[in-house]
Amino acid sequence: MVTRTEAAAATRSALVRAASELLDEGGPDAVTLRGVGARAGVSRGAPYGHFENKEHLLTRLAIDAWNSLADKVEQLRAAPDTTSGERLEHAVLELIGVGRRQPHLYALMFSAPVDDPEAAEAASRLENAFLAIVADVVGEADALRYGALLMSSAHGIAGLELSGHLAKEKWKTDGDQLVRMMVDSIRSGVGNTDARA
Repeated sequence: MVTRTEAAAATRSALVRAASELLDEGGPDAVTLRGVGARAGVSRGAPYGHFENKEHLLTRLAIDAWNSLADKVEQLRAAPDTTSGERLEHAVLELIGVGRRQPHLYALMFSAPVDDPEAAEAASRLENAFLAIVADVVGEADALRYGALLMSSAHGIAGLELSGHLAKEKWKTDGDQLVRMMVDSIRSGVGNTDARA
């Protein structure tokens, strides 16, 4: 027999899944509590029992995305038979991959309120997992600046791909090759002293 707690958890999970589908199909404007409830096949009032408002639900989607991506990056770091450079390249491509597969979710991840404690914790978890992989390549002392370079570059690549401004026909390269070039450049530059640092 299903307990009340299990039933509530199942309903909440169905609502989050429905919201994610609606977000993928039409962006944040397509996500309404009423629409989410209808998609999930629950009562009209059920979404309001789990989420204060639409913003709360959208923040939940961003939190789940950050945690899912952090899981993947942590798994990459522990992957056997890969070099630190390969792990770094894959980690950057994981982030860009969210933009490629779920552009609305990707945009949401970078627009969710950072004053929400759970959102801040999830975003920090991803950043820390990513910085650990960066540190494996460049060392702890340089991890923050190289991490910032890689994250901002990944964000730029994802944005250019989404807008259609990174056409391979024009630039004779693609996002994957750009990531590989960045990681190779960073690896070859590790140990060189930057007088401006």
